[in-house]
Amino acid sequence: MKPVFQGGINIAIKIPKQKYEATVAFYKETLGLEVTEKPITNPTVSRTHEVKFGPNIIWLDCVDNYTHSETWLELKTTDVPVATEYLASRGTYTCDELEEIPKDMHWITDPAGSVFILSKSGV
Repeated sequence: MKPVFQGGINIAIKIPKQKYEATVAFYKETLGLEVTEKPITNPTVSRTHEVKFGPNIIWLDCVDNYTHSETWLELKTTDVPVATEYLASRGTYTCDELEEIPKDMHWITDPAGSVFILSKSGV
C-alpha cells in the first residue's frame, strides 16, 4: 500500500556558526519578521531561532561543524513505519545518524541530497 505524504509547516536552515548572527539579523531586522530564540538541547545544534514565515515556521539552527548552509524540510505521513517500509522498497532509506530526533521519526534524503524529517501527521 502506498502511503500518503504531505509537506509539513517546519523548514530548518542549518547555518554555520560564523554566519549565524548575521542570518538571524537578516530575518529579524532586514525582513522584519517575528524571530524568537528557543532553548534547545541537541548534540549538533547549539542555538535555534523560530521565524514566523507566513503559515510556515523556519528554524534557524546554528551548527558549529558545518561549512555551508543546508535547508531541511518536513514530510508528514499518517503511518511512519508503513511509509518507511514503502520508501525503502523504492530505494530511499533512513539516515537517522544525521541528527538526534525522536524514535518515531526518521531522516531521509531525496536523490539530490535534500534532507526531510519524516513524521506522523495529525490527520
